[in-house]
Amino acid sequence: MKKLMLGAALAVMATAAQATDVMKMAVTTSFNNSGLADVLLPEIKKDLDLEVQLLVVGTGQAIKLGEQGDVDAILVHSRPAEEKYLAGGFGTHRTEIMYNDFVFIGPKEDPAGIKDDASAVEALKDIAGAEAAFVSRGDDSGTHKKELSLWKAADLDVAGFGRWYSAVGAGMGAALNTAAGMNAYILADRASWLNFGNKADLALLYAGDPVLFNQYAYLPVNPELHPHVQTALVDKLEKWLVSDRAKELINGYTINGETLFVFNANAE
Repeated sequence: MKKLMLGAALAVMATAAQATDVMKMAVTTSFNNSGLADVLLPEIKKDLDLEVQLLVVGTGQAIKLGEQGDVDAILVHSRPAEEKYLAGGFGTHRTEIMYNDFVFIGPKEDPAGIKDDASAVEALKDIAGAEAAFVSRGDDSGTHKKELSLWKAADLDVAGFGRWYSAVGAGMGAALNTAAGMNAYILADRASWLNFGNKADLALLYAGDPVLFNQYAYLPVNPELHPHVQTALVDKLEKWLVSDRAKELINGYTINGETLFVFNANAE
């Protein structure tokens, strides 16, 4: 009798343990380094009984995971790459969730003199002209894609740069750590910088150019290509991400009084 009761109890426990739905989402390292995931995921689980398992990679790798059907959705921040992904039929649609901006971080003494520059392109020209140490993500992330587009706009080719330019092939946190160790300039997203603990002698030197706008978007994986995609859970999460509940949490997430993201959910 005791064995039967124990078996029944274990069965109930197993059923309860299986009750929470699980889906996989590829997200950028900048989103994860910001600390916002630690705020949102527990609330998603509480509100939806949904466990969202994150694969933390750069935007380029996140898109590859979506193309291969290794995740159910992606949350990334490079619109040209997102549009190419959708044009290829790998995603069903694109929903904007929130934004912040890219910023130039560098040595407090600012040897390249970018602090008072008129544009992001001018800042990069000054860094290159001074051959001041610069750390690049070098990982095909959204931040790396933005950096490369800015060098191109400045009519400068990173392939011809000298040893002052270091492409580390790493996530935002690791790249910031490298920049701190080298006392180098780096392009970062504002949220990762604010949440970064090892600032050393670095400071936020330049921001404000409209070209540094940084939009994050949610793209469900196309179930017609990958039938195993959990579309019902993906849709459930999307409705939550564009809700007033998400807006309150995203806009309310601050560090030292500074807002890291601004909610602007908009489905296309």
